Amino acid sequence: MANITLFSQIISKLDRSKFNKIVSKKETDKHNKGFSSWNHLVSMLFCQFAKSQSVRDKSNGLRSATGNLNHLGINKAPSKSSISYQNKNRSHELFKEYYFELLQSLGQHPRFKQVKFRIKSKIFLLDSTTISLCLNLFDWAKYKRAKGAVKMHTLLDFDGNLPAYINITNGKTADNKGAYDIPLLKGSVIVADRFYNDFSLLNVWDSNQVFFVIRHKENLQFATLKDNELPDNRHQHILKDELIELKNEPSKNKYPKKLRRVAVWDEENHQVIELLTNQFHWSSNTIAELYKSRWQVEIFFRDIKQLLHIKSFIGTSENAVMIQIWTTLITILILKALKAQSKFDWYLSNLVAFIRLNLFVKIDLQKWLDKPFEEYIEPPPENIQGVLF
Repeated sequence: MANITLFSQIISKLDRSKFNKIVSKKETDKHNKGFSSWNHLVSMLFCQFAKSQSVRDKSNGLRSATGNLNHLGINKAPSKSSISYQNKNRSHELFKEYYFELLQSLGQHPRFKQVKFRIKSKIFLLDSTTISLCLNLFDWAKYKRAKGAVKMHTLLDFDGNLPAYINITNGKTADNKGAYDIPLLKGSVIVADRFYNDFSLLNVWDSNQVFFVIRHKENLQFATLKDNELPDNRHQHILKDELIELKNEPSKNKYPKKLRRVAVWDEENHQVIELLTNQFHWSSNTIAELYKSRWQVEIFFRDIKQLLHIKSFIGTSENAVMIQIWTTLITILILKALKAQSKFDWYLSNLVAFIRLNLFVKIDLQKWLDKPFEEYIEPPPENIQGVLF
């Protein structure tokens, strides 16, 4: 049996030296009033793993772990006022930068590599999700007249299904407008839904030698230049594969080059899906399967909203909301790394639930991950009675 809690062993997976370097660079421990940046991170991660609903829950939950806090690298449980103050005043950029540092270590497990496609291009899935907020409490989060929200524009790495880039804006920002700043990797492919059918944006991607597979809008005006041959005996769901150019003058000025259009029959939803791409050499079925893989980003949004604490917030300032979002992303990264390191075939939802139930149980983390249902049997006591005769 382990001498430290499951939560302490999970926290030990984090590279504290890299965290301290970021703290020194950003000077986030100035005027910390006894509540250091590391204490803040551990407290926010406890909020996620335990799904604490308030500052009081988080403070009392850590206070109940008396005697085990030193294994977490903290001396005492933080007070409610300390958590609230630092959530408002300590820059969320600290947690944002640490997420990407952890992504370079925890996010590089060999099991994250997917081999579904026989293409060398790095695959990214692009989409956004809206996180609703009460406008009376979060008056900075403008969205609708009586509703507030922030929008999380996410570029998901297909390998590992973890965000390679995130842009958090107010709820009013259109999906395509929130995508102009995403980092572009030469030779990669971006898969996106019709909300990113912005020809100025597509031209930026193409000019940077980035491929795209995107669903086009129904009112697209185009002229067919060439019909490509369809497979005879397989991939019968491919209805059309053609080279086109745009006819609408404003659209053509934004994207003057040729495009490839692939129409696919979606048997599950009984509809035709029409796709645009600037990749002319891959098979039409590969284009269709790439778009189908876009569903992974929807699964990612579902997981963070259902399994972690991101739909309600323990602070009302913009900085507090940003801190909670970035620590949610750190938590999902840790969870996926634990899942990848395990020999047991965990569902992510079960892993989250089991960790939550055993957070302060003293059990070996790796053994528990590999064999979570193996019953521990106490060894029989040794016979210490002396011989009478």
